[in-house]
Amino acid sequence: MANPINYLQQVATYQPAALAHLENQNCFISTLNTKFKDFQNMTAQLGATVNIELPYRFRTADGLVVTFQSTEQRLHPLTITQAKNVSYAMNEQEFIYNLKDYMTKIGKGAIKQLSASIEINVAKNANSSVPVYSLNGIGQSVPTGALNTVSGPFRFYGDGVTAINSFGQLAQMESFFHEYGAAPGELKTYLPNMAISAIINTGANQFTPDRNNKLTQSWDLGSYTGGNSKFYRSNLLPIHESGNLGNASTTLTVVSINAAGTQMVLSGATGAGADAVKSGDLGQFLPANGLNFLTFIGQAVSECPVQFRVTADASASGDNVTVDITPPLVSSSTTANQNINKAIVAGMTLKFMPRHKCGLVVGGDAFYLAMPRLGQKIPYPTSSTVGDTGASLRNYYGSQFGGNMDGYVNDCIFDSTLMQDYSMRILFPINS
Repeated sequence: MANPINYLQQVATYQPAALAHLENQNCFISTLNTKFKDFQNMTAQLGATVNIELPYRFRTADGLVVTFQSTEQRLHPLTITQAKNVSYAMNEQEFIYNLKDYMTKIGKGAIKQLSASIEINVAKNANSSVPVYSLNGIGQSVPTGALNTVSGPFRFYGDGVTAINSFGQLAQMESFFHEYGAAPGELKTYLPNMAISAIINTGANQFTPDRNNKLTQSWDLGSYTGGNSKFYRSNLLPIHESGNLGNASTTLTVVSINAAGTQMVLSGATGAGADAVKSGDLGQFLPANGLNFLTFIGQAVSECPVQFRVTADASASGDNVTVDITPPLVSSSTTANQNINKAIVAGMTLKFMPRHKCGLVVGGDAFYLAMPRLGQKIPYPTSSTVGDTGASLRNYYGSQFGGNMDGYVNDCIFDSTLMQDYSMRILFPINS
């Protein structure tokens, strides 16, 4: 009689097909940057870290007399803190009868659930609400309740109220993205599934029959030939739940800002309560202030208004609210990190944006997903495979001694991060 372990070892042959399904069925998983030097091929555990090197920044000085600048190596860490699994069990007879249908029914169902769960988590970078995790005493990752303050956009297009439903708006969004400065190459733009048909319908009403035939036959945006965007649709993009001040469109006034440019005291928050401002809220200085971002390279005054993202929940205290923000708003011309054209002073005004659906645009392959290889699950037969994109899944199984029951597990460890200078949120109104 054949050893059932040797027979069941065939489960491992389905691993590559399951991995391909995970890589290609979700727009974020299939398009994110998963290429790290040797990291994807390492056998890693929770807590492993890879550092992503950011561009160096300098200032230009006038004349020929040199004052040497310091060289600052800018690193962005990505630590693997999250794990997910899908498990199921069946007896020997059930497995034998379902063997031919394993990938089409059982295995694919498990992988679809696992991939959707990862996709939802990764998409949360669009509103920077991915929790920071810590490891407990038995190696499990548990949320700390904090948010990832260095991942996700601080720039945005749209106001969360006005519909974004035309090619003209998408072209304007792309121009706005490039105005601040953008890495060369293709932009990846992720749009809510429900917004696609309205955009295409608007384009189809224009008098360009040949193009319209192609559009209306596919009902997919594809790429924008007027720029360099590749468009993807998703039904898993997050909804950002704004604080009371954003939902009420309250005009707030600057009382003070700290020297680092990372914390402001604002007045005008009377009645906003404990949920005055929420982490991930986006704010913008009003045009009357004359505040503009400088270009990322060269520090020229751009046409982009000064925008920022809130990094921690804040309650109103009387008429005031104190908000922590990113990026640091720096007006000093003596530093390479100068990013605004003049100092923020008391009396300047701003608003936060209301509740919205989060679209996203990313340039320069600056959205990273790390899924390193997991080790052998001794003493259980294990298959762990890394695909061409660097994503890795593990499959292992075991039998209950004398119980005629076999358990199967697909699992992975992963984490993601989105470079804030290379991304922008797109604010879509919520219809319900």
